[in-house]
Amino acid sequence: MRVVVALGGNALLRRGEPMTAEVQRANVRKAAAALADLARDHTVVVAHGNGPQVGLLALQAAAYKDVAPYPLDILGAESVGMIGYLVEQELANALPADTRLATLLTQIEVERDDPAFARPQKPIGPVYDDAEAARARSAHGWPMVEEAKGRWRRVVPSPLPKRITQIGAIRLLVDAGVIVVCAGGGGIPVIRNQDGELEGIEAVIDKDRAAGLLAGQLDADAFLMLTDVEAVYEGWGTPGQRAIREATPAMLSALSFQAGSMGPKVEAACAFAATRGRVAGIGRLEDARAILEGEAGTRVRKMEP
Repeated sequence: MRVVVALGGNALLRRGEPMTAEVQRANVRKAAAALADLARDHTVVVAHGNGPQVGLLALQAAAYKDVAPYPLDILGAESVGMIGYLVEQELANALPADTRLATLLTQIEVERDDPAFARPQKPIGPVYDDAEAARARSAHGWPMVEEAKGRWRRVVPSPLPKRITQIGAIRLLVDAGVIVVCAGGGGIPVIRNQDGELEGIEAVIDKDRAAGLLAGQLDADAFLMLTDVEAVYEGWGTPGQRAIREATPAMLSALSFQAGSMGPKVEAACAFAATRGRVAGIGRLEDARAILEGEAGTRVRKMEP
C-alpha cells in the first residue's frame, strides 16, 4: 500500500514537555520506530506538524529587538527544516542502511482572499497560563485562544491549501522508492503575486488538510493522522463520550468537532476517504500499524453497497 502519514506536532512534542532539542529528538526517535515498522511492508510518505515549534521560533524572534521579527512563512521553513532533519535522521537509524530518504521543503499555494486571514484560529506555540497570556498579548499584540481553563495559545490565520507546487518532484521521488518527508507544517504558505510569482504569506496551513491534499494527489491507498489521542470521540469531554472506531465520511461529517483540533482531521479524513477504496485513520502514533489494520484508532472509509 501507499500510505501518507501525518505526524502531529504534539506527537513529536508532548503536551507539557519542555521544548528542548533533546526532548524533541527522543520523541522523533519513537515516531521513527512506528514509521519504520510501516515502511517495511508499505510505501510511506511522511508529513508532520510544527505548531509548537514554529510558535517557539516566533517567540524567540520577537525577543530579539535589533531586527524586525521574521514572518511566519520563513519561521515555518526553519521549523520544517529542523523537524525534517530529525525525522529523516532517526528513520535512517531505524531502517536498513540502503534505505533511500529525502526531506523536501514544500511550498503550498493558498488564496490571497481566503477568509481565514480575517479570522485567526490556528493555535501555535507554547501553552500560557492567564498571566503569561496577558503579557504576550500586551507585548506582541497576538490574538490568543483559551484551549482549556487557564491554558492559552497564540492563534494565527490558517488558509486552505490549494496547490502543492512541488507535487511533480514528490511523485517522482516516491515512484523511485524514496521515503519522502514533505509538506511539513502544512507546507510553507505562498501566494501568487500580480506578476504570477510566488511569495510567502503570514499564515500557517493546517498540516492535516495539507497532508490530505498530498495523499489525494499521490493517489495513496491510506492516509493516517497520528497524534496523542487514541481515537475520534463523539461527545468529547462529556460523561457520555464514545470512541468512534469505524465510520463513513457521511456519518462523520454529520457530527461536530472542535475547529482548532479534531475538526480539521475529520474534514481531511472524510475528503480523502470519499473515494471508494481509500481508508483514512486517526489515532495514536504508537498504534500506527494497528490503525492501518483496523485494530485501533478511528478508520474512515466509504462502505461497499
